[in-house]
Amino acid sequence: MTTRRQFLQNLIAGTAALSNLSPLLLRAAESDEKLPPVRQLTKGPKFHWFGYYDKLQFDPTGRYILGMQVGFEGRSPKPDDELRIGMVDTGDNDKWIELGKTTAWGWQQGCMLQWIPGSATEVIWNDRDGDHYISRIMDIKSGKERTLPHAIYTLSPDGKTGIVPDFRRLNDMRPGYGYTGIADPNPKVLEPTDSGIWRVDLKSGEAKLLFSVADCAAFGTYPDDARGAKKWFNHLLFNQDGSRFVFLNRWRPTTETTKFRTRMITCSADGREMHLVGGAGLVSHFIWRDARHLLMWTKPDDHPPGFYLIRDRSDVFEQIGAGVMTVDGHCTYLPGFGDRWICNDTYPDKERLQHPYLFDVNTRTKIPLGHFSSPKEYTGEVRCDNHPRFSPDGTKVVIDSPHNSGRQMYLIDVSQIVKK
Repeated sequence: MTTRRQFLQNLIAGTAALSNLSPLLLRAAESDEKLPPVRQLTKGPKFHWFGYYDKLQFDPTGRYILGMQVGFEGRSPKPDDELRIGMVDTGDNDKWIELGKTTAWGWQQGCMLQWIPGSATEVIWNDRDGDHYISRIMDIKSGKERTLPHAIYTLSPDGKTGIVPDFRRLNDMRPGYGYTGIADPNPKVLEPTDSGIWRVDLKSGEAKLLFSVADCAAFGTYPDDARGAKKWFNHLLFNQDGSRFVFLNRWRPTTETTKFRTRMITCSADGREMHLVGGAGLVSHFIWRDARHLLMWTKPDDHPPGFYLIRDRSDVFEQIGAGVMTVDGHCTYLPGFGDRWICNDTYPDKERLQHPYLFDVNTRTKIPLGHFSSPKEYTGEVRCDNHPRFSPDGTKVVIDSPHNSGRQMYLIDVSQIVKK
């Protein structure tokens, strides 16, 4: 474990002398707070990151860490902007190994790059082929690659199935999550019948529309502000046994606002047995704790906003981390320790610092993992959230951060915290 002063000095090594630090960082360095060791995995001049927190970034051995590389920041991707796919070999001086490329990507979730569950050698990512999106599967050992005629979003735990929304519509409604290059064919249709969520067979590539936006709009209830609003889907995730998945059904009350509202819905793997989770309104980041429970940032009726553990297909919920986990973040459970450790982050605070941390469910203790500066230009679509991802044994966490030489990936060793 290092002190906070040592931590900050390590972060700026080779980039600036301590005497040149801002007053904010100098004040932070004077603290005797103990923080775990941090290692910068990627370096400039190119920029590197992984994206979302609910994908498998580490291979099963924990040696190889997937990432993406691009030569610019600060603007939306253009259709011909090429992203490089690669991985860091932590067993060979963090060597960058290039695997492929894509023109289907966004700043928040990249190209859905991830290891295929259950495979020690196969990775998958999305790409664009003319007027449609595809996905590529590569065996990193043999170098063999195959192409599926459909993009994917999240994968089932057995690695056989993917589910995916309409990235064309998603990009039209939420740039940074969808992909440029192919226009939404239903730009003025509020509830289309030919856009929705598909199920993709990773072996055959066959895709089936499980339900459309119109089908979903006919399910359950909406508040009045959903009338006349264009609706879309985002944030899909299978549960641990692959029997059900969750997704967010979103809409903007008016065309004059960028703010949106949300319904969270779970359903069976075949798109049936839909259940509306907690009504409509405020639902943000979430993760499955197990096959039956979701942890999420939300606001149940007559309760304050916070993280709540909700049992699927019921109205049973309990607040987690009340008074401790007080702001929204990208939450996940570390594997290997039951349900004890929640890994989370924060958006930049008033001093533009992001604070990844662990929360001990047993003791209700919050343990900081660092305090990372996010320059003011990293806002909106081009922001760089930490999005903490874990190693297979739960002893390491990787984040994205722009605090040193633009967005890069950093490895945080939490073994001395979680093994106590």
